[in-house]
Amino acid sequence: MTDDGTLRLATGLVKWFDPSKGYGFILDDQGGTDILLHGNVLRNFGRSSVADQSRVTVMVQHTKRGVQAAEVVSIDPPPTDGQPPIADLDIEIIEHLDSLPLRPARVKWFDKSKGFGFANIFGHADDVFIHIEVLRHSGFADLAIGEAICLRVVEGPRGLMAAQIAAWDSGLPARDDASSGRSADDGLAHVAE
Repeated sequence: MTDDGTLRLATGLVKWFDPSKGYGFILDDQGGTDILLHGNVLRNFGRSSVADQSRVTVMVQHTKRGVQAAEVVSIDPPPTDGQPPIADLDIEIIEHLDSLPLRPARVKWFDKSKGFGFANIFGHADDVFIHIEVLRHSGFADLAIGEAICLRVVEGPRGLMAAQIAAWDSGLPARDDASSGRSADDGLAHVAE
C-alpha cells in the first residue's frame, strides 16, 4: 500500500520474468526501485508468463519487502519493427490480424529450448503450431502444458499455425456455426505455399 493505504497505478517495462522461478521485475517509468511481479499476480490476469520488454500497467503496493504488483491491469507486447515474426506469416496477414477471430485453445506442449510447440483449439481436432517468435511478439515468454489461451490461426504451408496468442479470456466462446452453413475453418487466413 502507499503511505495513505491505497494502491498506486504504475506503468513500466518488464525487466525480466522467469516462469520457473515464479517472479520477475518491472522497471517503473517513474523511476525508483523495481516492482516485483509475482507469478500468482500474473496468473490472476490469465497469463503464466510475460515477455521481457513488454509494457505493463499494474496496481502496486509498498510492502516491507519493497514495491510489489498487486494486480495486472494491462500488458502490451514488446515493440516490433512491423514485420511478421516468422517467414510463414505474410505481411498482409499481420496487417489484418485483428480481423481473425480469437479461438479458445489449450497448450498441448511447448518447449522453449526447441522454440516451438502445439495447441489444440476447442472443438477442432488438428494441432496448431506455435513458434516462439509468435509467442514473443504476442507478449508471452513461455507456455505451460494445459494452459488455456486464445489463438488467431492461419493455414500455413504445413498446417494450422498461430499468428497471434492472447490470454484465455480474450476471446469469445466458440459457437457452433453448423446451422449457419459456415465451416469450422472460417476465419482462417491462408498462407501462400
